[in-house]
Amino acid sequence: MYGQLKAISISYKNAPLSIREKIALNEDECKALMLKIREVFDIAEVVILSTCNRTEIYFISDTDKTKELVGLLASFKGSTSGELLQYADLITVEQKALSYLFEVGTGLHSQVIGDLQIPNQIKNAYQWSADIQMAGPYIHRLLHTVFFLNKRVVQETAFRDGAASTSYAAVDTIETFLPLLKEPKILVLGLGELGRDVIKTLVHKGYKNFTVCNRTIEKAQALSNEIGCEILSFENLESNIRNYDIVISSIMAPEPVISRSMLENSAMKSVKYFVDLSIPRSIDPEIEKIPGMVVFDLDEIQQKANEALEKRRNAIPDVKNIIAETVNDFSDWSNQMIVSPTIQKLKNALEQIRKEEMARYMKSLSEEEAIKMDKITSSMMQKIMKLPVLQLKAACKRGEAETLIDVLNDLFDLEKVEA
Repeated sequence: MYGQLKAISISYKNAPLSIREKIALNEDECKALMLKIREVFDIAEVVILSTCNRTEIYFISDTDKTKELVGLLASFKGSTSGELLQYADLITVEQKALSYLFEVGTGLHSQVIGDLQIPNQIKNAYQWSADIQMAGPYIHRLLHTVFFLNKRVVQETAFRDGAASTSYAAVDTIETFLPLLKEPKILVLGLGELGRDVIKTLVHKGYKNFTVCNRTIEKAQALSNEIGCEILSFENLESNIRNYDIVISSIMAPEPVISRSMLENSAMKSVKYFVDLSIPRSIDPEIEKIPGMVVFDLDEIQQKANEALEKRRNAIPDVKNIIAETVNDFSDWSNQMIVSPTIQKLKNALEQIRKEEMARYMKSLSEEEAIKMDKITSSMMQKIMKLPVLQLKAACKRGEAETLIDVLNDLFDLEKVEA
């Protein structure tokens, strides 16, 4: 019998950062662990999703191997089964596992509701599984269902409308006036958590023409090595600030780092925009009194994020309704996979009977008669097969497929027939 979906989840909802970072897996580690799962447990279809917020294993099996897989993950990452099990959600019922994956895949379980990054993270996990032939018919169908589900959520709900995080709202804000600027130069000031989130958002949206500036030059250099952005040393900020069209600042300082005097005497050729995400403010609000200067403060950006977040929260019931429909549709398909081998065996058994009976009369038939006989008997076989197939599919929906499979196996001795 074909297995069903099961899942293991260790996420920010139940595991502290110290545990999540301990078991985080990169691409090579995900692939190595999937191969180990196949070797040790003979599980052929697996997807591993590992991000800063979660490490999750989705696998197909007809028996519960969740605790054993937690043990394997623990051993793989130098931990213990006992340590990880207290933080792991073990989902062994297929419909619950499907619901959970679809909710994760749409961003319902993300720290920022409706996170736009999660679909791409799932695409990467799927690709890694496919790369090592760990994605079979079930996983292929499952992950494409996740992608289609996301399209429905975008098209049919307001769940993905607006920017629901501060960093996304900041970038969303500058995008409202980017078309007005010709090849704008962007400066990101400060590489704390919020500053790095802004940069991740810029990169995710495909922006490359930006510079980073940080009081600790080593952090800026490390980031430059990672993504290839330009660096401005903090000591040269004042003398170079006029060169940038857009400045996004999240730097922590007791007094504004960018003052009115730094810009007051500059020869303005275009409007300059400043987005201040700092508390206390790192950009002097008085700058806005200079002609051609526009300043957005944290309250304005956060209000935009809160409005988007509220829209997403209001759309959650719509998303869950779509997920419920998708779970039912996928479950029907999954249940039919259970009976597919029996249907194929029955077809093969009846086809063998047809061929044997045809062979008995072929010598006495002309070529034209043989062709007609082949068509007639093939048509008869298709009609004979129709009712058992319909009954098997109906039995799947009632949860009674196994009983009917046993009956057909006994009637036609299908154990001896190849699928």
